[in-house]
This record gives sequence, C-alpha cells and structure tokens, in this order.
Amino acid sequence: MKIYTKTGDKGQTSLIGGTRVPKFHLRIDTYGTVDELNSYIGLIMCQEINEQYQQLLKEIQDRLFTIGASLAADPEKSIMKIPDLKDSDITLLENEIDSMNELLPPLKHFVLPGGNTVVSYCHIARCVCRRAERLTVELAENSFVEERVTVYLNRLSDYLFVLARKLNMDFAAEENIWIPRV
Repeated sequence: MKIYTKTGDKGQTSLIGGTRVPKFHLRIDTYGTVDELNSYIGLIMCQEINEQYQQLLKEIQDRLFTIGASLAADPEKSIMKIPDLKDSDITLLENEIDSMNELLPPLKHFVLPGGNTVVSYCHIARCVCRRAERLTVELAENSFVEERVTVYLNRLSDYLFVLARKLNMDFAAEENIWIPRV
C-alpha cells in the first residue's frame, strides 16, 4: 500500500463511501481532532505510569479509532461496516472515574494544568477532547453522528481530568489549584 496517493494534492479528500470533500470540511476537522486526541493518549501511555492506566488508555485509543471511522464515513453513502461504540464503553469510563474519585480529596478549587509532565499531557488531552466534542456536536447539527460518540467524548474528557488529579496524587505532586485574585 502506498502512503501517498496524490489524490489530496488539490485540497480534497474522500470520506468512507467515496464522497469527495474539501480538507477543511467540518467532518474532516472533527475526525482529525479525534486523531490528534489519540496521539496525545499515546503520549500519556508512553510515560512511566501504572500498567492499569496504560491498558485502559490502549482501550481508549481503540475506541477513538472506532469514533474516527464513524466520523469519517459519509452517513448517506457508506456501506462499510463500522465498529460500534457500546454503552459499556461509556460505563467503563464512568466506573474508572468513580474508582479514582474515591481515592482523591474533594475538589474545592479549580485545578490549573500542571504538577508534572504526565499530568500536563493529561490536561492537554482533555482540552483536545473537549474540542473534539464541540466539533462533534456542531457536526451533529447538520449530519448524522452516532449519539454515543458525543457522550463518549464528554465522559473521556472527565476521565482525563480525574486521571490527571490521580496521577498527581500517585506522584506525590502538589495539585496546582487556582486561587483567584480578589
């Protein structure tokens, strides 16, 4: 398989189903942002973190590929079988969030990104995830988007926030809280 096809040299690309769209199309921007998020998840996985976190992050990467495939498909023309997100994928994130939250001190302030490198990567991934969610919601206004995609991205950003807090605790780093000037 050739890596380059030259079919996108004039600013067009194909959706699954064959529809040609400009590379700035909202659908392309949306799944491109999910791909960016997946890359940040990979960066977090490469850090020296608990193997349990790494395994879940690997599973999250798989779900993000599923989401990317769903978003890359023309809902009116694609006949390709795309893997589905399941309610259990969302429940898994919720259970992990709840499990970590039980170990964390109550949240009394806004948390500023930082603490250490891996925590900062989690916050960057969270921000990219929120952008992916916003783009997905916008896309869903005019085109079909599986509802679970938006829910999963929403829950994933929550998971990344709580993971950042938990990793700060694991590394005995002080949580970087925001105390507003008054």
